[in-house]
Amino acid sequence: MAKGYSARRGFTGGAGMMQQQAQMQQKIMKMQQDMAKAQEEVEQTQFTASVGGGVVTAVVSGKKELTSLTIKPDAVDPEDVEMLQDLVISAVNEALRQADDAMSNSMNALTGGLNIPGLGL
Repeated sequence: MAKGYSARRGFTGGAGMMQQQAQMQQKIMKMQQDMAKAQEEVEQTQFTASVGGGVVTAVVSGKKELTSLTIKPDAVDPEDVEMLQDLVISAVNEALRQADDAMSNSMNALTGGLNIPGLGL
């Protein structure tokens, strides 16, 4: 028979295993709470990116929503609208990258770099 198992008593050491399982569940619950808190903190953070020497500035939230876009008048050239469009896209994308990096760094700090399925890391 396998060590630790008896037909009459079932698995021996069950109380110790149950205690270990309960401790593991507590650790997982704490990690989930910490991750939720960290996610909330990042979501409430504003990320700002400026391009073109500061003529276009984009601000996004940690929820990846554009909250502000500032364009200085000297960036507006009716003959070169494409450049302004490129600057806007560049500023928004950079601010979104900052938000992504902050979320990834926050989660990695909690998980110790573990790749946990279902967390989207």
